[in-house]
Amino acid sequence: MKQRRISLKDLADQLGVSIATVSRALRNSHEVGAEMRAKVQDLAKKMNYRPNPFAQSLRSEAPRVIGVIVPNLVTHFYAAVLDGIEDYASKMGYSVISANSHESHIREEQAVENLISMHVEGIISCLAQDTVDYSHYEELYKLGIPVVFFARTCLPEKFSQVVANGDVAAQEATQHLIDGGGTRIAFIGGPNHLDAVKRRKHGYLEALRENKIPISRDLVVCDRIDFDLARTHTIELLKRPDRPDAILAFNDIITYAAFDAIKSMGLRIPQDVSIIGFTEGDSAAFVTPKLSAIMDQAHEQGERAANLLMKAIHGDHNVYKEVVPMILKIRESSAR
Repeated sequence: MKQRRISLKDLADQLGVSIATVSRALRNSHEVGAEMRAKVQDLAKKMNYRPNPFAQSLRSEAPRVIGVIVPNLVTHFYAAVLDGIEDYASKMGYSVISANSHESHIREEQAVENLISMHVEGIISCLAQDTVDYSHYEELYKLGIPVVFFARTCLPEKFSQVVANGDVAAQEATQHLIDGGGTRIAFIGGPNHLDAVKRRKHGYLEALRENKIPISRDLVVCDRIDFDLARTHTIELLKRPDRPDAILAFNDIITYAAFDAIKSMGLRIPQDVSIIGFTEGDSAAFVTPKLSAIMDQAHEQGERAANLLMKAIHGDHNVYKEVVPMILKIRESSAR
């Protein structure tokens, strides 16, 4: 049998006092004597009472809850960002409600509606890959609900954002592949309308230009962020008679799809094809060969996004853009 949650009323009935008295005692209010405060707190501990922060926020009309919307919570990057948000929010006395859009614009819109209904004080969001209509965020702006974007952003004139220096990192990674002998370097990315894709592709192209390497449109593949699709694209590239000798992959899903495709064709990494991917997790060091990675510092991105949201919640109406530097970690997959 599921145990019923202990309420303030249960504690009040046990002690023969009002619910208000119990509530004040649990908050250590001076309005309740020391002896009664001790009795209430001892009973609460004995009965395993747990406060409901969401219900408290609704009663007090001073919400201490923020919402977070991510495209894909099962990936390490978004989990690490959420961890950073929760760490910072907790220090500030806030609880976090998270929603997973599953890379769907429709589910993202629904998540926004749900969070508005829950009376959150602000929202941190990363766009779903098919979101090109931002009217649901325009509505948040009209309602005066603070929003901060991270990684994939929109409406920079209205909302603060935290992004990585993907252009610089991609240029550095591409230069490393060139220095290792790469002359036909492919870029496998996500949807072209995403600002994160634009930044990383720009850095890749700049490295080619600086090294006077001809840009081949056939080596730039930008499509939906999907493991099977990215794997198929990689195999198609590798079947070409003039196949790429190196690959820069946009994120962890595409990176591991490309990595798997190379190995499935019996090609050697890095002797036949070098690869570097934007990926955050420790798993990059556990595959064979160990994967060179551009790490996002995701936890720090989460903390910075939460910090900007708290500023907005507390009345700072400035619009900020913070850039978190990425870290290029060279391992076996690109070290020829």
